Amino acid sequence: MPSVFETTPAAAAIPITFATDATWQAISKHLPAEALKFAEANGFKASPGKCLTLPASDGRIAQVLFGLEDETSPSRDPFRPGALPGLLPPGVYRFANSPHDIRLAALAFALGSYRFGRYRKTDAPEVRLVPPEGIDAADILRMADAAALARDLINTPSNDMGPEELAEAAQTLAARFGASFNCITGDELTRQNFPLIHAVGMASTRAPRLIDFSWGDPGHPKVTLVGKGVCFDTGGLDLKPSSGMLIMKKDMGGAANVLALAQMVMDAKLKVRLRVLIPAVENAVAGNAFRPLDIFKSRKGLTVEIGNTDAEGRLVLADALALAGEEKPELLIDLGTLTGAARVALGPDLPPFYTNDETLAEDVARCARQENDPLWRMPLWPPYDSLLDSKVADINNAPSGTFAGSITCALFLQRFVEAATSWLHVDIYGWTPTAKPARPEGGECQAARAIYKLLGERYG
Repeated sequence: MPSVFETTPAAAAIPITFATDATWQAISKHLPAEALKFAEANGFKASPGKCLTLPASDGRIAQVLFGLEDETSPSRDPFRPGALPGLLPPGVYRFANSPHDIRLAALAFALGSYRFGRYRKTDAPEVRLVPPEGIDAADILRMADAAALARDLINTPSNDMGPEELAEAAQTLAARFGASFNCITGDELTRQNFPLIHAVGMASTRAPRLIDFSWGDPGHPKVTLVGKGVCFDTGGLDLKPSSGMLIMKKDMGGAANVLALAQMVMDAKLKVRLRVLIPAVENAVAGNAFRPLDIFKSRKGLTVEIGNTDAEGRLVLADALALAGEEKPELLIDLGTLTGAARVALGPDLPPFYTNDETLAEDVARCARQENDPLWRMPLWPPYDSLLDSKVADINNAPSGTFAGSITCALFLQRFVEAATSWLHVDIYGWTPTAKPARPEGGECQAARAIYKLLGERYG
């Protein structure tokens, strides 16, 4: 993604003046008389998202007025300035005054400049921003570039983003930062004891695989990231309806966001020994597809009864989490687009997270607020653990009832986490259904910026 920031001296850039209902009267008093008349003639009221370019006497743009919510408004959106790249004429701009959070406004501007143009020409915004003083422009670009990576991977349709292509993207990223890379493919998964990953992916003509790369000083604290890489999910033999299958190209959103997070960690040179594990599969329908009530022995040794083939994400994560725990990381984090129950509870914009580490939970929640990367803690509620009971195996992957689906998924995964000092599970959506400022419709980077902030504080 080209840099949205410009090194032009600020004096040569077009000023953007932010206004609210509360500040508009004072701001309007300082406008030239002709500019104020122009604003009044265009009905500018400083309402949130309202944008008006004011002409200079020579016909050029003198400045831009942009409306924000009042500082105390409960609906205040720190990313409101992210709408600007899609509203402004080509040019170089600067912030003339401070929005509510100048760092988040600059980040929103960068995130709002993203366009997915792999398959047709897009009108990428020809706007650039002079970085406001006092912000870390390099870090903002780091986050924007990582978000673009996640969005590109998710937006790419499954015919061009299968397990092999996802592995190639991970290998390219690993090579960029000198990480060691390994990939276990096809039947080799069973020989190396990853039976659940193989079971989910074996019906596809595109071989399943486990992507594994490591970076950093082996003496630094071990941080392991695990991302669900289901490149397309039909639901398997428990077939999804067509409406439920429509955007299942995004079911590798956990993997995409783990790669985005890894890119930020490596680019920032955080003092960690980073390991990334991505089980990459396609949950397809064929004569050799795994079936309801099949039983498989997992890498950990627990036998798993298949209550539903559409609860496949937790299966592939289970084997990867078991592998991750074998080297006892200080922090183990998994991300996956896992349950519709999470969307019913919290909607598409607010992923739930789970952990039994109270300090980690507080830090995650705080970082999510600071980065405007919303997350909400949900409980690993022990009484629901019995919902996973099986009469014929150690555990069932999908309870038969309809209650607490996101919680029981987290409890299922917890069974495969043992040796990590701390564990964090995030049930993301990875998709923006309707465009919002800084968040175009389509694949989305969720949780990665908040977790990057957390890791930066702990290991920077």
